[in-house]
Amino acid sequence: MTKQIFINLAVKDLQKSTDFYTALGFKINPQFSDDAGKCMVWSENIFVMILTHEKFASFTKKPIADTKSKIAGLFSLSAESVDEVNHIMSSGLKAGGIEPNEIRDYGFMVQRTIEDFDGHTWEVFFMDMSKFPTDEPTA
Repeated sequence: MTKQIFINLAVKDLQKSTDFYTALGFKINPQFSDDAGKCMVWSENIFVMILTHEKFASFTKKPIADTKSKIAGLFSLSAESVDEVNHIMSSGLKAGGIEPNEIRDYGFMVQRTIEDFDGHTWEVFFMDMSKFPTDEPTA
């Protein structure tokens, strides 16, 4: 079996969250979706499971964190270009997301941040490795 990653997120409004993640560019996998959760596909091996609080709680004995006021994790999505980063962000903002930080340009990487309705934080970035700084001294 190919290694895959499934990120599970508790959401208060499954439909609004589905619409938000679809706007970011995720696709729904109906095979792993039902009325209590949706499997959102980012790539062949990366999936985000958005689950109602009730369904999420069935997997753990710990209380669900309030990610609107506290950070539980930072998730990053790579893009093919700065234009794609800006397109993803624009679509996510139109779908109700918020951008809590200003755009960051590190020379080799451009990064923007978006939060969903529940405060789950995503870093959308493009990295140009040809511009990555090296420790090699210049002669």
